Order: sequence, then C-alpha cells, then structure tokens
Amino acid sequence: MFSSVAHLARANPFNTPHLQLVHDGLGDLRSSSPGPTGQPRRPRNLAAAAVEEQYSCDYGSGRFFILCGLGGIISCGTTHTALVPLDLVKCRMQVDPQKYKGIFNGFSVTLKEDGVRGLAKGWAPTFLGYSMQGLCKFGFYEVFKVLYSNMLGEENTYLWRTSLYLAASASAEFFADIALAPMEAAKVRIQTQPGYANTLRDAAPKMYKEEGLKAFYKGVAPLWMRQIPYTMMKFACFERTVEALYKFVVPKPRSECSKPEQLVVTFVAGYIAGVFCAIVSHPADSVVSVLNKEKGSSASLVLKRLGFKGVWKGLFARIIMIGTLTALQWFIYDSVKVYFRLPRPPPPEMPESLKKKLGLTQ
Repeated sequence: MFSSVAHLARANPFNTPHLQLVHDGLGDLRSSSPGPTGQPRRPRNLAAAAVEEQYSCDYGSGRFFILCGLGGIISCGTTHTALVPLDLVKCRMQVDPQKYKGIFNGFSVTLKEDGVRGLAKGWAPTFLGYSMQGLCKFGFYEVFKVLYSNMLGEENTYLWRTSLYLAASASAEFFADIALAPMEAAKVRIQTQPGYANTLRDAAPKMYKEEGLKAFYKGVAPLWMRQIPYTMMKFACFERTVEALYKFVVPKPRSECSKPEQLVVTFVAGYIAGVFCAIVSHPADSVVSVLNKEKGSSASLVLKRLGFKGVWKGLFARIIMIGTLTALQWFIYDSVKVYFRLPRPPPPEMPESLKKKLGLTQ
C-alpha cells in the first residue's frame, strides 16, 4: 500500500532539509551574523546535519506512516481521556444551560449529584473513539501531505504550503471522523442523559436496539462541520506558527536547538493553534452535543433552536480544554517521533531553483 507513496516521498521537499541557501555572502541573516568572538558565523549545512542523525526509517516509508499513526493514537487517546471531566461539564452546559449555568457551577452540580466518580462518565468511548481518530488524523495527514506535495512540485509546495497543510488535514479528518462518530455518539448519550447508561457496554446495545446503525452515524455530518475546520486550523496554524517562532522568536536556528528546546517550541505553537481551533469549531460542537442527545432530531433543527447565542455556550471551557489538548497532542506526537527517531524536517525553506527565479541568488 505504501510503496508508491514511499517512492514519491523520497523526491518531495518535506523529505530532507534544503541546503542552506548561502551564495557569495547571501543567505539567512542568522547564518551570517557575527558569532560570540566577532567572527562571522559559518553557515550550517542543514542537509549535512540531517545525515549526522541516524533515523530509524525513511521519510514516507510504510514504517514512518505506521509510527506516525501510533503517535496519533497515543496523543489523541490519552489527552482526550484525561480531559473527560471538563468535556462532560462542557457537554452538559450545551444541552442543559438552565441547569449548568457555567463551568464552575457545572462541576459543582455534577459532583453533588454523581460524586467524583460521575466526572469520569464516558471515559471508555472517549478513549476508543479518539484513539481511532488520532490514528487517522495524524497518520493520514502525513500521507496526504506527501501526495499533495508531489502533485504540486517542489516550488509550488513552498509557495502554497499553507494551502497544502489545509488540504492534507481536511482530507485526513474526513476519514478520522468516520472512525470517531460511533464512540462520540455513545459518549454524549452517557454524559448528557441521566439514567440512560453508565458504561459503553450498556449504551451501545441500547442505542442499536432503539435506532439501529443510524444512532452511531447520524452525527457524522455535524462532526465533519466541527472537526474539519478544527483540524485544518490545528495543522495549518501549528505549522505556520512553528515557522514564525523559529524565524522571529527563537534566537537560534532549529538545527542548533536541542530536542527539549524543539519540543518547547512545539508545545507553544500547539497551544496557540488550539485557541483558534476552539473558536472556529465551537458552534458545530454545540450542535453535535444536542443532536446526539435527542432522538429523531436533525442538525438544522438544533441549529435553529439554539440560535446564534446558544451555539456559543461553553466556549470558555472549550478554549481551556482545546488549547491544553492541542498543545499536549502536538508535544506528545513530536515526542513519539523523537523516541522512534523518525525524520522531523525543519520548517520549509525556499528552494534554490525558486530563489534563482526570483533573483535572490547570484
């Protein structure tokens, strides 16, 4: 399956870092700035630096994609499960705002009625659903990034890299939501319908008996509405934020940063991306929560009933949850790549051929 993708990956610009574009004194200002002794810094050859590090597999190989999928399972499954209490209160605020008036009031009411154990309701479908989603989200993102990059070519990949990130992440999330939908439906029933079911073992058969397979997939369209914009923002904003941080904030090139320093940049960029993710996806998240609670309802009816103000209920809780969640997911995902010694190319640089066309080299 991966043989053709691996062949394409070897030639695409995400495979290995571009050579530092330094010709007759031209190049990155950071490379030519004086060093501590007052002497000009010697330009670092990033491609040579990449060769020094021994990777466990080739970029775009089957092993690479499989381990990226594993990283997605670990990062999404564990983080979403850890935030189940906050997610539970957020969902209840969305479906019953009269009872759960705010995040702190929501926790207070839940603890009073269900105890501490009640805050863990829905952990099993959360773990299973988001593990499968993470597998598809991160694994397929890497696959589509390679495929679309080779369709565009090296120069257009650089020029249209934001569009490439958006297209690759949207394509990956389309499949990821199909994997997530059944468990998301069960989770919402458990968390928002008191007395319906306390465990996945109880909820799943009951849902199937009442509505058949439709019970598990009726929320997939609203999931696409929520998750595809979320994931597009998550990946594109993260990639460009990392690029900006290394260019304007981090005082040295990525190649000179240690692995822990690189992971700190990953965490910061992930949190910034997470805030934007929460905002763009929250209205659809509100619709999904109400839709999965009610039998025989539709997304359009729920949206009409909630109105503009209603779809923004629980936004503050979601910003906290998604900001933290996204930062941790990127941190864990990048840590998995470090642990398995997977190729981690630096932020893209302008190809030499394009720089010549633009007259930026001699």
